[in-house]
Amino acid sequence: MRRFPHLARGISPVPAYIHGVEPRPERVRLAELLAALSLGIDLGFGQPMEHILRQCRIALGIAELVGLDEGTRSSIYYSALLVNVGCHADAHEQAHWFGDDIALKATKYGPEPFSAADLLTMLRLLGSGGTPLHRIRVGIDFAVSGRKELDGMLDRHAELARSLGEELALGDGVLDALARSYERWDGKGYPSGLVGEQVPMASRIVQLSEFLEVAHRNDGIEGAVDLARRRSGSQFDPALVDVVVADAEKVFQGLDELDAWGAVIDGEPALARMLSQAECDEALAAIGRYVDLKSPYTAGHSAAVASLAEATAAGLGLPATDQRLLWRAGLVSGFGRLGVSNAIWDKAGSLTASDWERVRLYPAYTERMLRRSPALEAAGHLAGQVAERLDGSGYPGGLPAAALTLPSRILATAALFQTKREARPHRPAVSAAETAKVLRDEVRAGRLDGVVVDAVLHAAGERVQRRQSGPAGLTAREMQVLLCLIRGLSNREIAKALVISPKTVANHVEHVYAKIGVSNRAAASLFAMRHGLVPET
Repeated sequence: MRRFPHLARGISPVPAYIHGVEPRPERVRLAELLAALSLGIDLGFGQPMEHILRQCRIALGIAELVGLDEGTRSSIYYSALLVNVGCHADAHEQAHWFGDDIALKATKYGPEPFSAADLLTMLRLLGSGGTPLHRIRVGIDFAVSGRKELDGMLDRHAELARSLGEELALGDGVLDALARSYERWDGKGYPSGLVGEQVPMASRIVQLSEFLEVAHRNDGIEGAVDLARRRSGSQFDPALVDVVVADAEKVFQGLDELDAWGAVIDGEPALARMLSQAECDEALAAIGRYVDLKSPYTAGHSAAVASLAEATAAGLGLPATDQRLLWRAGLVSGFGRLGVSNAIWDKAGSLTASDWERVRLYPAYTERMLRRSPALEAAGHLAGQVAERLDGSGYPGGLPAAALTLPSRILATAALFQTKREARPHRPAVSAAETAKVLRDEVRAGRLDGVVVDAVLHAAGERVQRRQSGPAGLTAREMQVLLCLIRGLSNREIAKALVISPKTVANHVEHVYAKIGVSNRAAASLFAMRHGLVPET
């Protein structure tokens, strides 16, 4: 399809590298993808980038001192990078109860998990950011139903991390470690209350290393050793604590001096997982689905942007290498959203100036997450320009037209089109006709490229909805209920939207969850994305 042979303003298609970035290698290390993702997970926990990379290094150091075999080392390595990936999947609910999901997750490294002090810390955050009356109402609602929802969150986090591990074809040892991420030595963890050596060795080491990294960063070796001793026999395996205490200098050796990214990539256990280009794309699509879980309003957004950008590039006659680059850039374009609170993404009212300052950072976060990977650097650079505009009014760099290549113009236009077609907390989804008008208005204002806009609208008009009809035996009404569920609507809100009774909605919800084999919104959203049900076009 080469409908638009004449490109705007004399700009010609660019090669598959951007600003000097060399073409990506034929095969890609899975470790690069997971290490890049870990940088965004760090931001979602209010931690500096490379927290997880440093934790991975500590874990491998402990594994070496214990003398573990290569298979267990591999399980420790990959589970350390993925352990917290499921924790942003219910950020919408976290923000609902606690005001700021990132602030809530940052408390993980304060009082001992699941202790009375830990619970008190969370309770103090109830309704944060609201008026005193709002906080009282949230507190009452939490007492009625919120505590039960909170208890289920940790189970979901481990379940979702394991689910991504399955999609990435990681081994049973990794999957088992991820599923037991929140178990404790004393049996007071989640989800199964395993005791002592019932908890997989990889889970024990990764959990210990995660908390040691924060303690070491804040208080040095003495602080890390003190933390390990205080929680020995409760949260942590006492034998592992003894190993750390006996040889702390070696455990933390070079942690502050060596480059964390390079050390972790180079430290990947033998038989490193290598991905073909197609496998890399599949892995990025899977990771993109988990990133899209950050908000119920973005389910399926990344894949939709990728598909539209790729189709637009084909329509403009760009070479296959650039089409693939745009596909990949679309898949990663939302990675930086992990670093911005859902108190902003899910806000129904107008954003404040402070809110906008945080929003404008997310493309830069995306580029920073991906720039260290030779395989992902070009896509990350392109994704970092997803919100730039020709007149310099975009963000994060305010780049002028001369600095925006044709691929960057395509990605920005495709992302804007897709965003308008999706519902947001402050507005319903915009119709295709009205979205076309919005884009053409942007052209007249000098912010978007006219030829690119025409190409995007043409590609969107030809886009075929890929979703299956009634997967898992869902009826038409159950499909409607499912789509409402993944948008975060309560049973009462679904009843109002579909003009049926709340009791009928409850029955439908029970049937939907039973048919698709899930028990919560995040898992239902993954099901919908995997089956092409969202976003609706």
